[in-house]
Amino acid sequence: MGSSASAGNGIWRNWGGTVAVRPAREVAPASVDELAAAVRRAAEDGLPVKAVGTGHSFTSIAATDGLLIRPQLLTGIRDIDRAAGTVTVEAGTPLKRLNLALAREGLSLANMGDIMEQTVSGAISTGTHGTGRDSASIAAQIRGLELVTADGAVLTCSDKENPDVFAAARIGLGALGIITAVTFAVEPVFLLTAREEPMPFDRVCAEFDQLHAENEHFEFYWFPHTGNTNTKRNNRSAGPERPVHPLRGWVDDEFLSNGVFQVANWVGRAAPAAIPAIARISSRALSARSYTDIPYKVFTSPRRVRFVEMEYAVPREALVETLRELKAMVDRSPLRVSFPVEVRTAPADDITLSTASGRDTAYIAVHMFKGTPYQGYFTAAERIFTAREGRPHWGKIHTRDAGYFSRVYPRFGEFTALRDRLDPERRFRNDYLRRVLGA
Repeated sequence: MGSSASAGNGIWRNWGGTVAVRPAREVAPASVDELAAAVRRAAEDGLPVKAVGTGHSFTSIAATDGLLIRPQLLTGIRDIDRAAGTVTVEAGTPLKRLNLALAREGLSLANMGDIMEQTVSGAISTGTHGTGRDSASIAAQIRGLELVTADGAVLTCSDKENPDVFAAARIGLGALGIITAVTFAVEPVFLLTAREEPMPFDRVCAEFDQLHAENEHFEFYWFPHTGNTNTKRNNRSAGPERPVHPLRGWVDDEFLSNGVFQVANWVGRAAPAAIPAIARISSRALSARSYTDIPYKVFTSPRRVRFVEMEYAVPREALVETLRELKAMVDRSPLRVSFPVEVRTAPADDITLSTASGRDTAYIAVHMFKGTPYQGYFTAAERIFTAREGRPHWGKIHTRDAGYFSRVYPRFGEFTALRDRLDPERRFRNDYLRRVLGA
């Protein structure tokens, strides 16, 4: 079981503490055949079916009161094809384990998100992404999928085989079937040089287009109640390797980003009036640093401070005005926000319900410390994002429904038609899918 989602008294809870359900039964199949048999048995008993990863989604996308499938036995690398530049991995493999195994083989994904606790299938099914000028989402690096459909059949798809399924199932929300294996494009492991430096908010906004164009991976964090940001640029490097010094890494990543940050959030939760002062201090505590290492050591970082999150994808050209409006809203409101706002980018892709489907995209993520009231902030932010046809991350908090999605996703009908064909009886249904895809 993932270290992050928990089950006690038969109740399953997600990492963020926003969802708790009691499934009628749970299985942890050890093979694709066992999984298919469990799906067929659930159909005979009229139970809905959901597979769950490590519970890193804040929405109830994986929740079920029917059959809960835990994929922890479906892990490991199935096949490496060096000539084709692909690796096939079992769906329950945690990204952390995939990254380590690939590194041992001298291989790497081209890009990844910043957390690596999730399972491969959970991460792709919700559209997990990093930041990138040329690549960002994990799903866009998929070359093939194997899934168990509602009738218990095993279906394989790629751009050559069942291409209509492939177009949708790479980010399938768990609605089209249960993914059992994923084939990713990989490349020989390479080095990235990360450059992290503070930069005033106004300067980042003024130079955003240039910063995006000149860097393979650009992102920044803005600290609400301040005019400060911390920027991060990752670019491929000829080396040599210059990892973060262990002590400096501990101070920056554990002490400041997890330890002190946790305490600062506790103080802020107890005394919200102190938050702007804390934000000014913490946004200055991060100094510039540069280091060179293999990709997963640069892209990913530990996240131990629990939070809730909303993230919206807006057209990239609308980013700066959207962000300025968000800042103005926070500045004139009584809100006290102790978590930085994260900004990343992605190029347009061809995946039906990808947040970057058909458009160059910028992501704005707002967070609140777990246990603080987040509704006021998230509601105000969501109003700003949806005014620009924003598309919410499928695994993060939002209030949108199928009516809204059919307007902001040109290919929405293509996805729902495929769902009608693959799962006519809605074996993989739950309340979340009913809301976002319609009945």
